[in-house]
Amino acid sequence: MTDPPPNSDSARGFSRRAMLASVAGATVATSGCVRQVRSTVNRDGIDQLSLTITTVPADADRESIQLARALRDAFEAAGMDVSIEMQAPEEFHRTVLINHDFDVYVARHPGGVDPDYLYETLHSRYVDEAGWQNPFGFANLAVDEFLESQRAAADDDRAEAVTETLEALALEQPFVPICVPEEYRLARTDRFDGWEDDRIPTRLGYLGLETGETVRTLRLVHTDARLSENLNPLSVEYRDDGTVTDLLYDSLAVERPEHGELEPWLADGWAWENETLTVELRDGLTFHDGESLTAADVAFTYRFLADTTLGDADVPAPSPRFRGQAAAVDGIDVVDDRRLELAFSIGEPAAERALSVPILPEHVWRPRAERATVSGVRTADGTTEALVTDNVPPIGSGPFEFADLVERDSVTLERFDEHVTRRPDVDLPEPTVERISIAIDPRSTSAIQLVSANDADVTNRPLESYVVDDVLESVPEDVRVLQSPSRRFYHLGFNARKAPFSNPRFRRTVARLVDKQWLVEDVFDGHARPAATPVVEEWTPESLEWNGDDPETPFLGTDGDVDTAAAKAAFEDAGFRYDGDRLQVRR
Repeated sequence: MTDPPPNSDSARGFSRRAMLASVAGATVATSGCVRQVRSTVNRDGIDQLSLTITTVPADADRESIQLARALRDAFEAAGMDVSIEMQAPEEFHRTVLINHDFDVYVARHPGGVDPDYLYETLHSRYVDEAGWQNPFGFANLAVDEFLESQRAAADDDRAEAVTETLEALALEQPFVPICVPEEYRLARTDRFDGWEDDRIPTRLGYLGLETGETVRTLRLVHTDARLSENLNPLSVEYRDDGTVTDLLYDSLAVERPEHGELEPWLADGWAWENETLTVELRDGLTFHDGESLTAADVAFTYRFLADTTLGDADVPAPSPRFRGQAAAVDGIDVVDDRRLELAFSIGEPAAERALSVPILPEHVWRPRAERATVSGVRTADGTTEALVTDNVPPIGSGPFEFADLVERDSVTLERFDEHVTRRPDVDLPEPTVERISIAIDPRSTSAIQLVSANDADVTNRPLESYVVDDVLESVPEDVRVLQSPSRRFYHLGFNARKAPFSNPRFRRTVARLVDKQWLVEDVFDGHARPAATPVVEEWTPESLEWNGDDPETPFLGTDGDVDTAAAKAAFEDAGFRYDGDRLQVRR
């Protein structure tokens, strides 16, 4: 018997520790087994593996299409027939996150500071839901148990539970984390002071700014036109990040980026007793239209996010955004206008993620529980008005309220003078300008010019990597570069509903065709860090720390070039076969 190729799964072993052996066992049951693969490839009716990489064009995300092209070259070197399909961002999100109609895709994942976001990302209970709830169709009972264990763990036990979860995911490779980009923004310092690097991706970055008496408007430049077309906080097709949503809608608590801890926002405070969290709201809260915000609105929000039909359909229609946080709540009891009790059956750290969802006014959103109707068009079951409305004008309770919108041109917000942060007895950062004007400009280069020419105060979205070096070499006068690590990461997603992507051995071998270190240098000009696991560095276990190569799926080649012989040997070791240089799969 010949030896397996170096670093192959056979040589390295499938289990890093005995307790992870169950993952491999569950894989046989839920993802197909190697014997089936060997049986399949030894029958007639097989062809070269043909797959499509779905992504967005350069004017939407320059890095995504460059990654897709590099991966196409790597996959072709391994004997696959590969094409790239570029789709506009809203179409891409609809294809991948709602219709699940793809082979593999390349995109940014919204990620999260707390690793509990992986629960809704990968648990099999979400396999048929829309949004970032398991778009991969990944189902593995052992991984489900790991995800549930980290969610249930108390503070003292959580680090170990998270480590075990991450090691199981590294074994399975339901998706391939590629890298975490550094985020760079430009902000003028002559009109505003108080910019903080780690706050700028959140609502807190635009509150509490110091300004002169004559400055009335904070001018943002935004490179994604979707913001000017749709302001629905639940719309997964139009929301990549939540900065503007967070300025329009309040949550019970906010996360302080500097230490990751939650602190009260709409809530005056909360207290745990056993598995019940009692939340008390601040007094006299109102929405932008003058209606009172009460505990009933908070309770409605959690119920609505769990099912936007409010129980009126045969099958629930959960929100494609904020689903994981809302699903953590097992029960709700409204005590009075200011107090409610939330019941949980999970650990406190994961449960408190539920406090970060936007609070929706019941009087606005309850009518949207009806099934969406479009004249002459048959809508899919579970499509409610809430999921398809553009929500213009939006009504929230946030520090700014909607004023105006010009599609593909601008959005204007005005300060909500009744906001809780404006009260003298509340110690929270408040809006210090009368309005925020958001100009839509599609490219980083022109956004930089607007800030440099004093036509904008800050770039709201991160600059594209290819312009960063030039910016750092010659920072314009009265302009500061804001730098922060991203919680989002680039990844290669598999559709595990299809063969061969349902096979973990196939996914692991494909992951070894991705030279993450080289991609960081070639695509991101070094302004990113390669990643072996999809969590922030504070949660990355030593076993999955980057050590010059991926510790679990090291690259089969050098400097971005795939070693075709090694790739062929790895796929054959995984149970596949070749016809000459072509990787074969059953039709």
